[in-house]
Formats: sequence, C-alpha cells, structure tokens
Amino acid sequence: MAAAPGLGARYAQVRAQTLALAAPLSEADCQVQSMPDASPTKWHLAHVTWFFETFVLERFEPNFRPHHPAFRVLFNSYYNGVGEQHPRPQRGLVTRPGLAEVLAYRAAVDERLAALLRAGAAPELHAIVELGLQHEQQHQELLLTDVLHLLSCNPLAPVYQPRWPLAAVAPMALDWVAFDGGVVDIGHQGPGFAFDNEGPRHRHWLRPYALANRLVTHGEWAAFVAGGGYREPRWWLAAGWDWVRAQGIEAPLYWRRDEAQPGCWWVFTLHGLMPLDEHTPIVHISCYEADAYARWRSAQEGGTPLRLPTEAEWEHAAAPLAATAIAEGNFVESKALHPVPLARVRPGLLQVFGDVWEWTSSSYSPYPGFRACDGAVGEYNAKFMINQLVLRGGSCATPRSHIRASYRNFFPADARWQFNGLRLARDID
Repeated sequence: MAAAPGLGARYAQVRAQTLALAAPLSEADCQVQSMPDASPTKWHLAHVTWFFETFVLERFEPNFRPHHPAFRVLFNSYYNGVGEQHPRPQRGLVTRPGLAEVLAYRAAVDERLAALLRAGAAPELHAIVELGLQHEQQHQELLLTDVLHLLSCNPLAPVYQPRWPLAAVAPMALDWVAFDGGVVDIGHQGPGFAFDNEGPRHRHWLRPYALANRLVTHGEWAAFVAGGGYREPRWWLAAGWDWVRAQGIEAPLYWRRDEAQPGCWWVFTLHGLMPLDEHTPIVHISCYEADAYARWRSAQEGGTPLRLPTEAEWEHAAAPLAATAIAEGNFVESKALHPVPLARVRPGLLQVFGDVWEWTSSSYSPYPGFRACDGAVGEYNAKFMINQLVLRGGSCATPRSHIRASYRNFFPADARWQFNGLRLARDID
C-alpha cells in the first residue's frame, strides 16, 4: 500500500519548522532548563525524534535497531508503557549528547522514516505518523514558551526575534454576543485528525449565555492591577489567594515595573523588553488570575456577574466560525509571536482562534463514553484527566494546521508561562 498522499511532504515540513524555530538560539540557549515545568530546546528536538523512533520505526521498520540504546530512557517523557524516564526537572543537566549529536539523531531518524513511507505502509502507520506530527507541533509551541521563560531570566533581556512594534489600532469597546443554548453537540466529528480526548461527540445542555466579542486586553488588565486586584482577597478563589501570597504575585508573568514612571509597565516578550501595549490581548496569566479578573470587573460594572466560559459554551460559539476564523487568526505563521491588536472590526465574535489560549472554567475530564487509545500512546492524554483546566482556541505560538474547534488544551490553574489569556462570559436570564 502506498504512503498517504502528501504525508511524506508534511512530515518533512513539520520537522523543518521545528529546526527553524530553534535556529535563532545558541548552543548554550538550547541546553538550559529555566524551571522544572520547562524543557531545554535540545530536549524538545530529541524527544519528538524519540517519538518517531519508538512508536513508528521500532514497530514498522524491518530489522529495526535503535539509533542509541540510551536514548530510549533519556528522551522518554512520561510513557511508563515504554519504560523508565530521566527525571523531568533534571533535563537541563544532560549536557551530553551535545546539540550536534541530537541534530544528527534527528537527521538519521528522518532518513529512515522517509524510506519507510516510500516503501508503502498500512493505514495504522499513517495514523501513528500523523499523531507524531501533531505531537511535534505541540512541542513547537512548548519550545517557544520555554525559550521565552528562559530568556526572561537573563538580566540582559535578550531578543529571540526582533519584529516589534506591532500594528497600532484604535481601541474597540467590549460588547456581548448572545447564544440561545439548549441541547448542543460537542466534540470532534467528521474527517481529519483529532486527539482521543476530543471525543466522542455527545449531547450537552447549555443555558442561554453570552460571550465577550473580543479578548481582555493589556490595558484593561493594567486597570485591574492599579485597582488593587492582586491585593484584595475578595476577588480570589481560596487556592488562588494562597498562590498569590505564597508566590508574591502582583502582575502577570513577564511584566516589569517602569521605575522612572510609577504605574507604567514593560513586558518581556520574544521580541525583548517592550512597553506595555494596551490594545493587545492580555497573556501569560493563570486561571486563578483570569477568574479573579472576572469577579473584579463584575464589581466595577455592577451588572450581571461575569465569569469564564465553559468549554462547551466556547465550542458551541466558535465551531460555526472555525473555517474563516482559523484562516484569519494570529498563529505562529504570522511570526508576530505575541498577541496582536484587532486587525478588523465587525459584528460577532473576534479573535476566537489564535493570539491566546482562552481559559475556561471546565475541568479536564473525559467526555461521556471516552476510551483511551490502546498501548503506550493511550498515556498521551488520558492519565492527565485530573487537576487540570481546559483552554481553547490556540495561540500566537500554535501552528495554524494544528488547531480546530474541538481541540482541548489543558494546564493546572497556576500555569502562566504558556500564551494563556481570557474571554469573559455571562449568563442570560
């Protein structure tokens, strides 16, 4: 059986994109791990290659031999079904193999996998290769978020990509888009790739609700900061307030005070340290912060209580817009590598896909009837379905071809180093 049309070309494109994202970095940049939740760029480059070697070549290549036997443990992330793993917080200590050897590992696996695809393969091989490509696209975003955190730790405020300033636009008033609710269908359907956690498609009951037409901005968040939002426990969930006090949080991640102008802020970005742009969507906030902001803004406006949307509300509202909104969204292909101001103003929901992952209030749980994939790849999503919250929509660091309306991203409530932001929601009586 011949390889799926275009699969070899897609494989080559995705693998080349990962190398392009790493290209601006020095070998030292690629080695360092800035915190336990982040991974060195060198590890990302090796781990996604390990995935193809372990789950594709080992299973389908005749006379398979490992590229290096030690890599099976060294670059395993969390697959207990495969075997032991090197401790995640110690990935930055792995100075050997060096970057050149990791790149040679990538090239060798690419050559072997390309030959396997040219020889023809069964549909099950096509499926696991596509899963590997989607996995690599996830790591492309993680590579960027981890590099941003790494560079933010450097007092020299180094630049990954010099492309600032972003386009200046006039501010747009926040408005509301109403939805009737009722019985709706949620989850992936139809052809095309989806992770196992996106299904099965199922019925869900929604009360009437409204979503904000746009994302919350840096300027609106600065008002929250200036209004004492981080100093008032009444806005915060108990766990969130404990987190604020324990961590000394007083602003979103990467905000820096302007010592010369009290009340003014700078923001560290992949473009370096930049003045706060009040019209860009707020980013690098935890779910605790997003929830507190909604409570605070409710009090300022004195109307219907504001909140985070549920993931079902978000998908119900966003799915009909997906084809156009994904094409127009600010993804990694735009090379902005930062949320951007609204480029156009029109009725309805805006900035639905791209810019920032939108926090929801929904816990990351299995859908009714969910079954994890068999084997070690079943560990990909299912075992994380506890103590996580769902985010939707993709970000400025997400590959465009990787996103869809049913996509369920998930992180703990205190995660901030990802490109996370928020859209407000409210009930309709």
